[in-house]
Amino acid sequence: MPNQHLEPVVVRHTLRLPACAGPSGHGAGAARQFDAALMSAGFKLSTELLAHLSGLDEALVLDTAVRTLDTVRTMVGDHVRHNVYFLDFPANVPRTVDFWWECVVEALLDEAARTDVLAQLSTGAVDLLTLPAYGRYPHTYDELVSVSDELVAAAGDRSTVLHLGGTLDDETTALYLALAGSTTPLGEDGLRDLATLATHCAAGPQPEAIPVRENRAVVNRARLETGADLLLDTVTDVLRLACALSGGDVTLAEPTRFHSMRRPVRRALLAGLDAVVAAAPVKLADVAAYREAFKRLGERLHPHEYPQWPRAADVFAVARGELRPAPSFAARADDLLGAGHVTEAVRVLAAAPGLMFRSLDRLVRSCATQEERDAVVAAAEDALPQVSGRVLLSVREHLNNRTRETGNRRVFVNRFGRATVAPDTRAPVPLAELGRLRALLDAETRRRLPAPGHLLLDPDVLDVALPLSGKATTGGFGVLPRGSLSRVDGDLLRFFVHWKESARTTDFDLSGLLLDGSYRSDGWLSYTSLSLVEGEHSGDITEAPDGASEFINLRLAAVSSDFIVPQVDIYSGEGFEQVEESFFGFMLRDAEQLGKPFEARTVRMKSELRGPGRVALPLVFLRAPDGGWQAKWLHLYLRGQPAANRVEGNRVTVAALVRGIVEREYLTVRHLTGLMADRATTVTVWDGQAVPDGPVTYVGLARPDGLHPDSAVITQENLRDLIPG
Repeated sequence: MPNQHLEPVVVRHTLRLPACAGPSGHGAGAARQFDAALMSAGFKLSTELLAHLSGLDEALVLDTAVRTLDTVRTMVGDHVRHNVYFLDFPANVPRTVDFWWECVVEALLDEAARTDVLAQLSTGAVDLLTLPAYGRYPHTYDELVSVSDELVAAAGDRSTVLHLGGTLDDETTALYLALAGSTTPLGEDGLRDLATLATHCAAGPQPEAIPVRENRAVVNRARLETGADLLLDTVTDVLRLACALSGGDVTLAEPTRFHSMRRPVRRALLAGLDAVVAAAPVKLADVAAYREAFKRLGERLHPHEYPQWPRAADVFAVARGELRPAPSFAARADDLLGAGHVTEAVRVLAAAPGLMFRSLDRLVRSCATQEERDAVVAAAEDALPQVSGRVLLSVREHLNNRTRETGNRRVFVNRFGRATVAPDTRAPVPLAELGRLRALLDAETRRRLPAPGHLLLDPDVLDVALPLSGKATTGGFGVLPRGSLSRVDGDLLRFFVHWKESARTTDFDLSGLLLDGSYRSDGWLSYTSLSLVEGEHSGDITEAPDGASEFINLRLAAVSSDFIVPQVDIYSGEGFEQVEESFFGFMLRDAEQLGKPFEARTVRMKSELRGPGRVALPLVFLRAPDGGWQAKWLHLYLRGQPAANRVEGNRVTVAALVRGIVEREYLTVRHLTGLMADRATTVTVWDGQAVPDGPVTYVGLARPDGLHPDSAVITQENLRDLIPG
């Protein structure tokens, strides 16, 4: 099959399997076998997809099954063998000190290790990492499987439906248009997949607009290779394209080492810069934000060799400090606000509506009179139609949190997911202006949302935070944006980490911090505390040449704390972005299900760990108002220490961050669907049973089987499509 490598991309992003092109036949038996194999990983074929495969040649069905099983198993983390240190886990996990003494005794019986251990004991302390029995699997994965009871099927097991798609070309084109035209930034995985799709789709249909700059850079690289016109309207568009051509970071968060470029490429970039500055010389002001990057780029482009593009040369003159551009809108507005000239600052910002809206809080707080506040609100109302939907919703979320008491704390999360907590020293925003601005934002958002007709809502999606940035989530399966709430149903909660080192011995440690309702520590599970009344740790693995896994098992009914905070600490070796592979996830089981420590069909979430810190906080489990449990998604990283990070050393910082995220009010799907409902002909809350016969606009976590083919479908895979342009 041509372009077969694109099929896994489509399946991961859409949960649709492209229709197979091939001979018809009697594939019903193979299709049923495929469906049964999928169920072991927690997936199943939709009725329509099963019927499609049943009418194909058996060999074609089997070939499709092999490829798809590899894809879905990787999605949930079932592509690796998850071993544990303690063979009977979660049964018979020893007390921590007893286990350590067993390791010492075993070392004393080992002639090669005895002398060193005796010397350590004479000092009063023993380094666990020097003990032969510590930190290395004492048995093989096959031995683990041989003593594990079979997993008992339960009604609560996950069953993710794969639906029938169109042809592979149709599916890849549709996915390319959706990703390239997204109104919100994509995460790292999304950008990588967009680059793959853009190369394939460069000569085909293109989105009407590409509003996100990072997406535009990825698409421009493909357009440059095919000779198509570039989409450029700022100097940073050219800089991002140059980063893409050199395999660097198109978000401009990390410096890129620019490669030597062929003359046609240099000409295209310089011509693009020249055209941008010629159309709007004020855009030279944008160079200052990335001065060093532009200087390095100029060394590769040799603008002095191309006198026909003098304005491109001006860009690099500004970067070198040889030419002073006009001050930017932000700089001019900042000077005016500093001098107390609010009305004049508003007039300046009227030419930059997005910047005006991101500055609304400060503008209103800077007003000395009601007349000035009225002028700010009036200017905001005039600029509303020119502001992107993502900015409108981001400002709306911000304003929600200016009326709430959170102990005068602010949580700052940068584009890397690194978080800090600081005191909130801002003056309050007058309540009257908060109400007026929120009403304006809601009215404009409602105007932009499509009329949904019959709106069918899955209640489980209503507390999912709007994906206003792809950087507020991670790649993986079942992953929701930061701040989202989802139900946790099951007797046993088991979370896990898996990593595989790349070049150096690497030790990740999985821990679970328990906090009370005031965010004070109730204890923890880790390699220093292997068991509590509530649960067990699977044992410390200290090296991962072939990959390693650690698990924590908790009986939720026994947990008296209000918060369970999983964290992954790097004790030594490579970081999250350096290892060959690392991911976190959690499973839910009924008490009597048994099974191996890792069972794919009980996995509810698996997220990649690719942040810059040395401590990862994927999510927090918190007690729900009805006494049950919920997950709230964090996607945070702490800087941590270069080595020896432990839950005991960061529990105060972790508790402060958890409190900031838990108490923050995130804008959710409930907000947007509430605005959509005002324009709907019918609104139905889906009960999980039969779906309506006619077309609907469905918004939920997963697509139900049997929806009318003309339905508009929004699920967690394409939740970004809910954000208006």
